[in-house]
Amino acid sequence: MLSKASGDGRPRAPLGSVGASILATALTVVLTVAASGPVHANATLTQLSTDPFTAATCTASTATAHHTEVEPDTYSNGSTIVAAYQVARIFDGGACAIGFATTTNNGASWTSGLLPGVTKYAGGGAYDRATDAAVAYDARHGVWMISSLVLSESGGAHGVAVVTSRSTDGGLTWGNPVVTENSSSSPDKNWIVCDDSASSPFYGNCYTEWDDNGAGNLLHMSVSSDGGLTWGAATTNGQGVIGGQPLVRPDGTVIVPTDNANETAVGAFHSTNGGASWTTITTIATINHHTDAGSIRSGALPTAEIDGAGTVYVVWSDCRFERSCKANDLVISHSLNSTGTSWSAVSRVPADAVGSGVDDFLPGLAVNKSTSGGSAQLGLTYYYYPVSNCRTSCTLDVGFISSTNGGSTWSAKTAVAGPFNVTWTANTSQGRMVGDYISTSYGSDNLAHGVFMTASAPTSGTTCGAVTDNCNEPSDSPATGMAAVNGGLSSAGDKVLYSGANVNAASLWNVVDNNGSKHRD
Repeated sequence: MLSKASGDGRPRAPLGSVGASILATALTVVLTVAASGPVHANATLTQLSTDPFTAATCTASTATAHHTEVEPDTYSNGSTIVAAYQVARIFDGGACAIGFATTTNNGASWTSGLLPGVTKYAGGGAYDRATDAAVAYDARHGVWMISSLVLSESGGAHGVAVVTSRSTDGGLTWGNPVVTENSSSSPDKNWIVCDDSASSPFYGNCYTEWDDNGAGNLLHMSVSSDGGLTWGAATTNGQGVIGGQPLVRPDGTVIVPTDNANETAVGAFHSTNGGASWTTITTIATINHHTDAGSIRSGALPTAEIDGAGTVYVVWSDCRFERSCKANDLVISHSLNSTGTSWSAVSRVPADAVGSGVDDFLPGLAVNKSTSGGSAQLGLTYYYYPVSNCRTSCTLDVGFISSTNGGSTWSAKTAVAGPFNVTWTANTSQGRMVGDYISTSYGSDNLAHGVFMTASAPTSGTTCGAVTDNCNEPSDSPATGMAAVNGGLSSAGDKVLYSGANVNAASLWNVVDNNGSKHRD
């Protein structure tokens, strides 16, 4: 059953019974329960949805963390923003279903539900589990798309295919998915984007990226030119990656920022021929990453966006500006040419002072595409620990920081949500989870709309998952968007205080050197 949430409340009721009613096309439930979210939240939050499953209705694993949603992505077109995320996270990989939430009025109200036909738990899908949802919009064909990684439980949970769900009514209802690819030995960390520039020679092309964790995290790219109905054979540049996020310039050039498979470097590659071929990777920077406390699942996967003129911005978490790598900052670089083969020096996003002990991670970057260059508006939603060495008693907060001049200076941070205990979030084989990424998108209101996960105290017990169906980790967004502000804060002159171990630059992207490296399903 689809549900609708208004911006003046946080629904606490489930979407409805699991089964055929989940997939009803009528908008039959209006949820208007008053907000009761994280303590000390500094923004009014709208709860987009909540996990409707129980141990009885999704039996994927005895360690499934029911009443959890994790790892959102968003995309915007005009006043429409579509979010997608995992619903009912499973300990050893994937989730019971992929959820979506759509607003057509810049976040004033949201319609939410489960994607049909993806997993066996929602509309009789062919797959056991799903994960890694990413959203795109194809302006030429008027189609919204959500790309998902689907998993099999046979022989242990592992990726078996990338599928694409399509909506032709503005993201309000979705059809059964089409297969994007199913030939990789173990696909992982897919992403999708479409060329929406009418002046581009490749207008209407859509690009899906993934890596094959079973083959050294080998890069793959596939192209659709018919609104996601069919997808071409995979192409590759022969290099090992994880977390690539393709972006399209107005001239049709596709630039793909990505990490190497060991998450020790961030780089970018590109195509100027509509995805027929892809270049080798230009290294933007090596990565120095502080291991975040509290056994939280986090890393230095990039978040990337593009402005109206085609400049690409990449943000990740990094400890290079902190003595002895004692905490992570958010750091940023932007492209200096039309192909993403030249990049600015890495600079620190000054959310907190160097040496403050605040640990920033899991950023979701938005760039207002109606702005560009020295006037580009940037918005960053992210998680942070107020104390980086919190060890086992760690509380998470959600912050927001913005720039009105392409990242030259920044606003003071806004505390958006929290604090909440990290042990209230879903437990996975790679740690407690809010997501490997979160997301922010600008609407036509020129405000940044972040989507992220919060958590409240379990309904019984003290930790999420310790008692059956006891978790409370929904997806949220500020009821009104966040404005970009010129606060004048600058990190110019910050010195690199931690350079990490020596890295062999020649081997960063080699498949053989990345064999057996990280997966993020």
